[in-house]
Amino acid sequence: MAVQTPFYYYDLALLENTLQALNDAIPSSKFKVHYAVKANAEDRILQTIQRYGLGADCVSGNEITKSIACGFNPSEIVLAGVGKSDAELHTAISNGIHSINCESIEELEVINEIAEQNNRVANISFRINPNVDAKTHHKITTGLSENKFGIPISEVSRAIAEIRKMEFLSLSGIHFHIGSQILSMDPFIKLCNQVNTLLDEIEGEGIQLDHINVGGGLGIDYLNPDQNPIPDFEKYFAVFHEHLNVRDGQTVHFELGRSVVAQCGSLITKVLYVKKGATKNFAIVDAGMTELIRPALYDSYHEMENITADSLLGTDNYSVVGPICESSDVFGELEMPITKRGDLIKIKSAGAYGQVLSSNYNLRDSAKAYYSDKNELTSWVGSEKKETSLT
Repeated sequence: MAVQTPFYYYDLALLENTLQALNDAIPSSKFKVHYAVKANAEDRILQTIQRYGLGADCVSGNEITKSIACGFNPSEIVLAGVGKSDAELHTAISNGIHSINCESIEELEVINEIAEQNNRVANISFRINPNVDAKTHHKITTGLSENKFGIPISEVSRAIAEIRKMEFLSLSGIHFHIGSQILSMDPFIKLCNQVNTLLDEIEGEGIQLDHINVGGGLGIDYLNPDQNPIPDFEKYFAVFHEHLNVRDGQTVHFELGRSVVAQCGSLITKVLYVKKGATKNFAIVDAGMTELIRPALYDSYHEMENITADSLLGTDNYSVVGPICESSDVFGELEMPITKRGDLIKIKSAGAYGQVLSSNYNLRDSAKAYYSDKNELTSWVGSEKKETSLT
């Protein structure tokens, strides 16, 4: 079988185990999880997630269309985004999605106009910027006053006054998202406290909300993916169950992405050359920042493993780098078995923000995706070096 590296490999059994663990951890029938489609939008991934009863969290019109095509009910789709186009709003409103998370007072007027054009009342949630520090990488922090996202919490009363003037908008909820790859529960507790205070203020305005959307942000263990492949969903949901003052009839919505799909995906790449540099060894592979941009974009860590080398030959230290004409095209440094041309390296935890952020910079071909249930790679892996498991 001719298999071109690099490629993405998805362990569907792990994905299903993760989804089952997520559903088992939900402590209340009031809790509803929407999968953040931006993390991975592959058809088979979306179809599997939909079968486990999750809704969809979308940030573009195309994500809405894709989610519906993969089986998600429009009534379980939410749309967020600081810069929604008119066309995207038409898509959301015409499909009757659950809620549009409005991110500015200025946006309200535009949504009202487009809802009128569709002769439909659009369900709106105010996305609030609570000024809560998620204690994560500054490029994936979204809940501070300095960030572009959401209506400042001090402007909520003015937003309520504006929406009361608008015939084609219905305020059904409030929405928050403070950041991604959050490993401490403390920021989520602070968020709950902010939500509780805001709920009291909104009720003081005579408004009863249908739902609270607390966003997502739950992180994964990039350092030990094999030991901790499934996040502690139980601990995460317990924070909101214990600290959020949910009113009778209200539902609580979550938007989880990375924690659902990151660990089920890997990037498999082949060593092209082993180069002896002045200060280090370079393992130059055929994957690059075009297939996994996170290390270059966020200085992020991904566990790597040479899955075809003979460990009896000893080990050495390598800087694993890609072929792209950028100095930032580096995956990381690690000790591996003695590595040579043709070896396969598995870059782990690539199921979220890997394939979906890929590009054809340098006019590179797009990497294909393979799935664990298809047995497409068994004979190929054996013929490359030795029989080994990609999962």
